Amino acid sequence: MKMIKPSLVVAALSLLSPVLVSAQNLTPLQQKVQDVMGMDHRTEAELARDSDRDPVAALDFIGIEDDMTVIEFLPAGQAYYTKILGPVLRDNGHLYTVDNANTFSNWGDWTEMDMFAMTHQVEFENNFSRIAGRYEPGEINFGVASADMFLHFREYHNFDEEDNGRINAEVFDTLKSGGTYVIVDHTRRHMKNETRALGRREDPVSVILQVQAAGFVLDRISDMFFEESDDLTQEVGQIPNMTDRFFLVFKKP
Repeated sequence: MKMIKPSLVVAALSLLSPVLVSAQNLTPLQQKVQDVMGMDHRTEAELARDSDRDPVAALDFIGIEDDMTVIEFLPAGQAYYTKILGPVLRDNGHLYTVDNANTFSNWGDWTEMDMFAMTHQVEFENNFSRIAGRYEPGEINFGVASADMFLHFREYHNFDEEDNGRINAEVFDTLKSGGTYVIVDHTRRHMKNETRALGRREDPVSVILQVQAAGFVLDRISDMFFEESDDLTQEVGQIPNMTDRFFLVFKKP
């Protein structure tokens, strides 16, 4: 695995490097993630996404440890990472899932399993405005005073810049010094105007500048979710394979 510590945003984006994980050389944490991925509580739909999301490599890249307090923001109905992280953190850490009440009520019986004893549901008022085409969050509270890591997977695009600023500021206040803020989202070409078709895409340069404005430092980036077949002009639901996604890791000084 290669990491880049950029001093300039443009330089960082031009030097994306691949994340490589050897299946024959897994660390204990990677093996733990892989073991959870094979458990019966995961659905066929989640298993089908494993090849695209590669959670063993992705969680290794962001530096997850099984004794961390982790906040997962808007895991949504499928709860893809919740079902992996909950058991991984069960013995030594905590997972705080932040979403609205409807999401939690639809999750089902798997939440009652012992392996999710340290997975905590934090209800968050987050109504979708059809007029704005965005979520309009209420009071932002992640349910824990201090955390090691904050995960923002494929949801940054669902908020306007002002609300993302509010979220970023609260993430900064909640994370410990040295804490990690992770953002993955669908890529929009830099400086491309937002249109209806591009509403679920984000300009990674703009995201970097917004998060840095909250006080974070861009620590490393990965191109493991780069997808050459995505020409960045279509609505993400129209992409037949996998959308091109940026993968950013920030640190709180």
